[in-house]
Amino acid sequence: MGLELVIFITAILFGIFLYWRESNGNGAYRLLNKMVNSKALQMSPNNPKGFIYQQSFLPRLIFVVSFVLLAALIIEFLTPIAVFSSYYGVSAFASFIVGTLIGTYVASFVIKTSEVIEEQSDSIEDRFEDVVEKGKDFIEDLKVRDPKVVEEAKEEIKTNPETDKPSARDRLKDKGLL
Repeated sequence: MGLELVIFITAILFGIFLYWRESNGNGAYRLLNKMVNSKALQMSPNNPKGFIYQQSFLPRLIFVVSFVLLAALIIEFLTPIAVFSSYYGVSAFASFIVGTLIGTYVASFVIKTSEVIEEQSDSIEDRFEDVVEKGKDFIEDLKVRDPKVVEEAKEEIKTNPETDKPSARDRLKDKGLL
């Protein structure tokens, strides 16, 4: 179980590496596209699609399975390691495929979220600056520089008939309830 876990984690890292590598350039996919398709069906020069990058699940699965199968066959015939002769070899093979697929989706999530954060970071900075400016304006509005207004407010508070009334506590004491 320990070796299978190591293989699975390695496969996740390998999937992240594959996706990141294809997001930077898709030369191998373009070469295969030129060899297989006619001139009319070839992909446009600005299309970033690759074997894994911007592919749906099934083409991605087919590529990963065929790539890992080819690597396993090379290991099987060129080295004394028997990949397909035991349960453990097949289990490691399946674990590597699943880990690679998970790694490609993790890398896709990270790349897309980093792009969104980069796009939104400028607008967030602008919004924050607007909020700061509005706050400064609000504080300036609260500051009163005219002493007449302050004096009028103080006198209004002193002459307010509601302030002459006894408080609720005093009224309850008068009734004997406190």
